[in-house]
Amino acid sequence: PQPRLPPLGWARCRQLATKEDTRKKKKKVPVLRGEVEIRQRMTIEELARAMGKDTEHIYEALLYTDVDLNSLEPDSILYEDHIKMIVQKSGMKYKSAKLKEEKERKNTDAVKRQVGSFPLPPADPAVLTPRPPVVTILGHVDHGKTTLLDSLRKSQVASTEAGGITQHIGAFLVHMPSGEKITFLDTPGHAAFSAMRARGTTVTDIVILVVAAEDGVMQQTIESIQLAKTAGVPLILAINKCDKPEADPERVKKELLAYDVVCEEFGGDVQAVNISALKGENLMVLAEATVALAEMLELKADATGLVEGTVIESRKDRGKGPLTTAIIQRGTLRKGCVLVAGKTWAKVRFMFDENGKAVDAAPPGIPVEIMGWKEVPSAGDEILEVESEQRAHEVVDWRTYAEQQEKMKKDVEVIEAKQKEHRMEYEQKQQELAHLTWRQRKAVLYKANKHLMFQRPTERREMDETTLSVIVKGDVDGSVEAILNILDSYDCEDECKLDIVHFGMGDISENDISLAESFNGVIYGFSVKVNESVKKLADKKGVKIKLHNIIYKLVEDLKEELTSRLPPALVETTVGEASVLDTFSVTVGKTKIPVAGCRVQKGLLDRRMKFKLIRGGDVIWKGSLSSLKHHKDDVQVIKMGMDCGLSLDKNLEFNTGDEIVCYEEKEVQQTTSWDPGF
Repeated sequence: PQPRLPPLGWARCRQLATKEDTRKKKKKVPVLRGEVEIRQRMTIEELARAMGKDTEHIYEALLYTDVDLNSLEPDSILYEDHIKMIVQKSGMKYKSAKLKEEKERKNTDAVKRQVGSFPLPPADPAVLTPRPPVVTILGHVDHGKTTLLDSLRKSQVASTEAGGITQHIGAFLVHMPSGEKITFLDTPGHAAFSAMRARGTTVTDIVILVVAAEDGVMQQTIESIQLAKTAGVPLILAINKCDKPEADPERVKKELLAYDVVCEEFGGDVQAVNISALKGENLMVLAEATVALAEMLELKADATGLVEGTVIESRKDRGKGPLTTAIIQRGTLRKGCVLVAGKTWAKVRFMFDENGKAVDAAPPGIPVEIMGWKEVPSAGDEILEVESEQRAHEVVDWRTYAEQQEKMKKDVEVIEAKQKEHRMEYEQKQQELAHLTWRQRKAVLYKANKHLMFQRPTERREMDETTLSVIVKGDVDGSVEAILNILDSYDCEDECKLDIVHFGMGDISENDISLAESFNGVIYGFSVKVNESVKKLADKKGVKIKLHNIIYKLVEDLKEELTSRLPPALVETTVGEASVLDTFSVTVGKTKIPVAGCRVQKGLLDRRMKFKLIRGGDVIWKGSLSSLKHHKDDVQVIKMGMDCGLSLDKNLEFNTGDEIVCYEEKEVQQTTSWDPGF
């Protein structure tokens, strides 16, 4: 019986089938014809796909080039010359793909209010209103910065902080009895956190330099002075611990003259106040000096228009989400404002003061905690208000795009520099092989590189390299940044590689454990918590979690971990020395064996130890003795002053005057030579 016609009819079905076959053929045409469409900056994977080959084929073709195969991954970008050569070596032709001209993207970034390239002046001086001064307290570690701040704002911050050390930037508003307000930033006082201190001074009007009366000027005191001068911020000198019997405020003032800090009594313009932060002595005098200086500076701001400010600190809160402490520098921040900072944005849901109370508005100079961010911005980021959420998206998209473009530009520079280096090496190698025929050269290059071809790219990394992988988690952005700044100073890659696998804010999670297990790494937590389930998972997987509240202790722990990863060093200890007085040989079977007649000058010779032969100051042999005799007897040990005959485990001719040194090797644990600066 005749088969039933499908609804479309046989003719239409055949037409569709033919079209489908044609479509399938079209896909394979470039490879079947042996013509490969190439373009600039193709990766190994993309080229393999375009040629219809696997990546191993590409690696094999690259054996004859100047490319360093060890550095290649499937996503590594190839040089155009190499792409053409690979295609030709594979018996194919290449054609250049038509370049899609990318339209230049319009800059949609948000900027401060301005006319042209100049900041926009206020329309009317009457718009300007007085604002509180923003004060940063700087000085050497343990000179009493946190205690002073604690006394000023009448809270117990100092007593709850580990070691009395402020570990991240915060901002607080202090109300004076006179009704004046002062905004204080508290920054860490240690040399390693100069980046955080510098960030504090970018929004600072006045710096209070705290110097302990009994210690005088110290390293971080000098750095603090330099930071203030670089930022162009005036100083007030607070000489602390004046209640101690050994206090000498006059010595401090004289020492500071060397750093161009001239107090008023010496004809300068720096106010000096003798205080005791612990006992609360003269604090009002210091506050009044601050207010007086602020009045001289005539600090005013425009409280109208779009908001501008700076992120002082940022953190993640489980209940509130991403939070930032910010200081408003222009405009008045209110609920519902749309802000951008870095590559994130916020619609302000709530604002809190330093005591956690909700506020409705924040005028210039007032520190405020902002809730409503999509992601956590970085401390130090500029905050700008924009007209709408759509505009905020535009700004964030542009900044992300601009960062990608900058990264690509840097990547290209690195790749080109690497390629230039490999090309020079390749040309040098070619010159060395210039005397060979091209076939011989090809054979030599293939023989030298073929072992690399059979390794997968991931296997090319030397697994026996000493590497410490770390994951850093901190309570706030400033703490993480301070730790990363210290790790950036690591300069002992030849001893042990330090690899920062991941860093972030918040408590240690199961994801961190999985990541640490994959990289055989260690997790360092600063002022964060680990719940019991995560602890059990870490114990089960053998992952180390190290928690600290003081950054110095964390760095010391890291140094110990680096030291533990170093292989033990072999140290040679000399046991005895002998000099060769005469040489002769003995015949054993048909072989003549050289023998040295020696006298022990120092220590003793022990046949079980290792020996070396020194001639003219150079070590020409290391090994063991094949025989050691006193007169005609085989012995184990020859003591100082005794004569002996000895032969080596290698047939070497002795010379009169050679030295024979007996030594033992001991394994000694190496310590890392990294010095983080404290």
